[in-house]
Amino acid sequence: MSILWLRVALGCYAVGLLYALVALTRSSDLLNRIALHAAYLGMVFHFVSLTDAFLQSGQMALTSVHNAESVLGFLIMVIFLLVYMVYKTTSPGIVVFPVVFLLTFISATGEAPFLLTSSSMRTGWLFAHIALIFTGYAALVLSFGASLLYLLQERALKSKKRGILSRLPALEVIDEIGFRSLLLGFPFMTLGLVAGTVVAQATFGRVDLLDPKILLSLLMWAVYLILLYTRWSAGWRGRRAAYLAASAFAFALIAWAANYFSAIHRFARS
Repeated sequence: MSILWLRVALGCYAVGLLYALVALTRSSDLLNRIALHAAYLGMVFHFVSLTDAFLQSGQMALTSVHNAESVLGFLIMVIFLLVYMVYKTTSPGIVVFPVVFLLTFISATGEAPFLLTSSSMRTGWLFAHIALIFTGYAALVLSFGASLLYLLQERALKSKKRGILSRLPALEVIDEIGFRSLLLGFPFMTLGLVAGTVVAQATFGRVDLLDPKILLSLLMWAVYLILLYTRWSAGWRGRRAAYLAASAFAFALIAWAANYFSAIHRFARS
């Protein structure tokens, strides 16, 4: 049944995808409200799917490709709705909905039962590692979405041709959404890496810093740290912060892709 609920969630996210496409040409209050309710429903069905898979398998093994993408999509949607509750704007959905739809589509069209790939999967440390890291990724997606909107809004204001961006929040609000998303995600990312170090030490007796996944994850964390430092201490805001957030997101994509090539940190086939 988990795959059925996931596909129902995918249908709800498709409405959000339609909202994102329409928002590129014109604004619609009606579609905005429909997309928001679809997001709520999609998240509920998505949660039911993940819970059903957990109950079926007896453990939360998230290392298969499709399961991992499903969980990441769910967490991105959770953070998106948290942002909406605070700022009352669905504008980040222009970026978020296509990403969540794509992740859920990949998962819904090829999901297998949750896999137990090693005895270490039963440890709470591994579960903590995966949940924390994925939450950090989800927050980074929101930050990237806000950064992209900031650059588009700034360009539109300078050209005095706002068009479809006329209903976006003020630049200060978009900038704050991006910054607070980073503040939310960084502790999760940091604790996730610490938990992963514990798992690697317990499983392999060492941490292979030359492994592509581990090396790229550390580089991504370093970029994340630099981004926060430049915003908090150096006072970087606006365009420079947006470009740096986009760089951190690019590093995150590369680090995620490394899961398919790492020798000791690879998604199980599902």
